[in-house]
Amino acid sequence: MTRKKLVRLAFLVVALGFGGWAVAGRWGQVADGFARLSWPLLAGSLVAVLAALAAGMMMWRALLADLGSPLPFPDAAKVFFVGQLGKYIPGSLWPVLAQMEMGKDLGVPRPRSAAAFFLTYPIYLVSGLSVAVVTLPAFAGDSVARYAWVLLLLPVLVVGLHPRIVNGVLGSGLKLLKRPPLERPLTRRGVLTSAGWAFAGWAAYGVHLALIVAGLGATGPRVLILSLGAFALAWCLGFIVVVAPAGAGVREVAMVAALAPVLDPGAAIAAALCSRLVVSAGDLICAALAGVAARRAENVPVVAEED
Repeated sequence: MTRKKLVRLAFLVVALGFGGWAVAGRWGQVADGFARLSWPLLAGSLVAVLAALAAGMMMWRALLADLGSPLPFPDAAKVFFVGQLGKYIPGSLWPVLAQMEMGKDLGVPRPRSAAAFFLTYPIYLVSGLSVAVVTLPAFAGDSVARYAWVLLLLPVLVVGLHPRIVNGVLGSGLKLLKRPPLERPLTRRGVLTSAGWAFAGWAAYGVHLALIVAGLGATGPRVLILSLGAFALAWCLGFIVVVAPAGAGVREVAMVAALAPVLDPGAAIAAALCSRLVVSAGDLICAALAGVAARRAENVPVVAEED
């Protein structure tokens, strides 16, 4: 086994270890909540998470393609999902480092991988905060008033995502690092396509949380809307507070506040913790499925075409 393969295997083992610990370590906290949920609801919630994670991968893949490196679906899934396991390792750079190294083997320049990775986050923030603005003020009201300050970031982020500004920032950063400029600049179409996938992901995350919330006793038509806004706000706050690995703790507090109109505090805490566990399980499942799919694609024999 080569040194590169040993390093990647070590990364995978460590990432899976931290990911498994994130799941197992919270089981005692969520056991009572899961006991109140039916298996069909849990299965539906997990399927919705898998759909949301797939939308996130497609968002990243669209950015990478717009920058000049289109990847086949199996390859893109492997690079994205296996790399994303790095978020469970303390430190913020593991996912991008993993994606840069795996992408290089597929012909993706490291600066391009890094650019696509870092662009996903402002797009997630803009789309997520937009979802929170539309859903929470009317349906959650005072329970989320303490988080109103985060919405002030929305207009700044929207302006900052203009391709001209993004390309200028990327160019300055690469010049500062003494790297060659990107061969292809980001386009408006690339931003809009990736934003469309981001909104699709938020919708799936909302369904995921709504199924859990409904299983814990919430009723009424606003359950889905509140769940959509609660997850989006919680994710955005979890990202902004970068000192917590994968937003641990921060997301749960915000989610409990947003769900206050439909759940009592105890049930809201259970919903937040169950959501965290289901999402973590989804990360592990996606990484495993992507690795298997990519390996099968590598083993498919190429049939030469006859003249």
